[in-house]
Amino acid sequence: MTLDALYHLPLWLGLPLLFAGWVLVVSIIKNIAFYVAAKIAARTATRVDNVLLAALDLPLRLMIYATGAVLVLHFMPAGEPDIAKYILGGFKVVSILALVLFLDRFLRGLVDVYAQKVDILRTSSGIVNGVIRVVVFVLGALVALDSFGISITPFIASLGIGSLAVALALQPTLENFFAGIQLLSDKPVQVGQFIRLESGEEGTVSRIGWRSTWICQPNNTTVVIPNKLLVNSRVTNFFYPDAQLAVSVVVPVHYAADLQKVEQVTLEVARDVHKNVPGGVAAVEPVLRYQSFGDAGIQLNVVLRASDFSSGALLKHEFIKRLHRRYAAEGIVLPYVTQAFINEKKAQ
Repeated sequence: MTLDALYHLPLWLGLPLLFAGWVLVVSIIKNIAFYVAAKIAARTATRVDNVLLAALDLPLRLMIYATGAVLVLHFMPAGEPDIAKYILGGFKVVSILALVLFLDRFLRGLVDVYAQKVDILRTSSGIVNGVIRVVVFVLGALVALDSFGISITPFIASLGIGSLAVALALQPTLENFFAGIQLLSDKPVQVGQFIRLESGEEGTVSRIGWRSTWICQPNNTTVVIPNKLLVNSRVTNFFYPDAQLAVSVVVPVHYAADLQKVEQVTLEVARDVHKNVPGGVAAVEPVLRYQSFGDAGIQLNVVLRASDFSSGALLKHEFIKRLHRRYAAEGIVLPYVTQAFINEKKAQ
């Protein structure tokens, strides 16, 4: 049917046909475009394009209906100002609603995507989604009121005063909130890392929230630290620059011992520990250095390599046991300090 033919049809028939034809044709074009875009998005590594397509679906459908109504208005006879006013007003409302729905769906979709990568979003995605929805819909309502000539200055002033009152009341909470954002962006600590604070607490980070960070200590207790204190504290992170850790063991040997043999035997034990004890790094060669002539013997230092902090204690434990047994088998004497020796030293 041509446009000329539409002019000769009754209004009650021609205008609905025009509206239905527009919606049908544009919907088909939109569905084809979405099908092609979905095929392309399926081949990409990122999920952001999938989120974008899902967020655009409903708003575009609303805009198709809204633009169809405006098209019908173009073919309506003059002299119907009230109908034109209602259609244009409805077009404004639907356009703003479509934009609000798009932003709401897209931003919440991004939160869901990055919640799988960012620990603070994983534990607080519900709160973030709620804040996004409130902010987007409030801004959409203000834009809608302004588009119809309603002054939004009193509303903005009320929001400003209310926000100031809330900020003053929640000042400690907001300090921890922004400290949590700083932890998220700067990443001085992350979940699963072993850290030690300036105040002495140490353990594995089990959770980073908006207000606090949870640290599971070796004795299976949890310390909850406000993010503000964590940001302002000196933190030792045993996972930087990587998770591997040097484990130092000081060993004394008798002055009469053959130091060449001691070095050979000790390194053999250390290599065996690296290779056969869980947490040892077999690819790294242990290091042995003689340090000093002590009061009761010669001091040597052995440096082992553990895969992470928690494995260091087991590595040291097994090394001491195996070294003691091997020294006994090789006849290497470990000196020991008696009380008489201590008293003699004090007397001197």
